[in-house]
Amino acid sequence: MARTPRETQEPETFSFEMLRDFGNRVAESYGLVFTLPDDLRAIYTKFGIDLAQGNGDGTWRLPVPARFVIDRQGIVRAVDADPDYTRRPEPADTLKILGTLR
Repeated sequence: MARTPRETQEPETFSFEMLRDFGNRVAESYGLVFTLPDDLRAIYTKFGIDLAQGNGDGTWRLPVPARFVIDRQGIVRAVDADPDYTRRPEPADTLKILGTLR
């Protein structure tokens, strides 16, 4: 039985707006999408992860993990993007940045 990636499940309610990029369209426009190579597809499949189904478009593409904090005037206040998915911004750091925007 294939599992749905956690990112496609409905998130909890947040007190701020978040972009959900179904189909990776926004990430693609910023050059932040890559296609999983065949060897990684096999590993994902072995663990019951059907990325093509989870993406909803039949692709084995993933976004580069990234965080953009944009204020209400549309000014980008923080950016973190790293193709190494093991290095992600700490949620506490994101909350600190958001706190400065109030």
